[in-house]
Amino acid sequence: MNKRHLGHSGIEVAPLAFGGNVFGWTVDEATSFKLLDAFVDAGFNLIDTADVYSAWVPGNKGGESETIIGKWLKQRGHREKVVIATKVGMEMGPGKKGLAPYYIEKAVEDSLKRLQTDYIDLYQSHRDDPTIPQEETLEAYDKLRNQGKIRAIGASNFTKDRLAEALAISARWNYPSYITLQPNYNLYDRQDFEKELEPFCLEKGLGVISYYSLASGFLTGKYRSATDANKSARGGKAAGYLNDRGLRILKALDEVAAQHKVNPATIALAWLINRKSITAPIASATSIEQLKDLTKSAQIQLSAQDIELLNKASAY
Repeated sequence: MNKRHLGHSGIEVAPLAFGGNVFGWTVDEATSFKLLDAFVDAGFNLIDTADVYSAWVPGNKGGESETIIGKWLKQRGHREKVVIATKVGMEMGPGKKGLAPYYIEKAVEDSLKRLQTDYIDLYQSHRDDPTIPQEETLEAYDKLRNQGKIRAIGASNFTKDRLAEALAISARWNYPSYITLQPNYNLYDRQDFEKELEPFCLEKGLGVISYYSLASGFLTGKYRSATDANKSARGGKAAGYLNDRGLRILKALDEVAAQHKVNPATIALAWLINRKSITAPIASATSIEQLKDLTKSAQIQLSAQDIELLNKASAY
């Protein structure tokens, strides 16, 4: 499988990332292991998670996803086979959030312990923290890089202006630079990324690993009416896309999917993979059958006509 570089880092990844938010939430440990095995066996290597996954589940406190991935890494001995991307900054409890140096230094140790590894390939600021000077955050990452605890850093949910400011600071002080951006981007949610962030990422050579790549499951075609919202834990969010534009997108996905003899989810991801700015969209699966649909996206060659149809249907 053709690999792509994560920005300027030299780290190579297959063009699809497994979203670890489901581990410890909608899939248990045993199923998580099976999904990770199948993902790696299919030739993929980028696993995205965060320290906060999945604190929103009753009874969870955060760290569940990293813990499951860590157990899998330990049992399978796959550390050198995979690229682990995790994040810091979301609230993990009282006083446990943000991008202050003292907190990053504590949070990275917790993540390393849960992941049962000595280093994190891509350590990402989960969201901007305007209360902390970016110089301080980047200096903290510099220390971690020098200690060998992280290989590269990325930004998630940053505006273009704040990302540009961070890159300028890194260049000025020789701190690590954010080499990736993780934005909300998919065939429905296009405008925010494409307006400013996409041209900026292309100009700066930043890798892009998009989240909500299937619009909370809407682009799978599973949710086509208000009553479908009860089909899964994510149904409520997916129902928010049920409007004329959303249904128009589904119709186009159905048409292209029928031509390629795959499911709509495969085409939605293939559209992202075929976009110049995207390194690897993130997508989650809760079954082997779902995972097969996702991994097929890396083999789909969309024609110019396919892309035009999808772009026209999703025009904003």
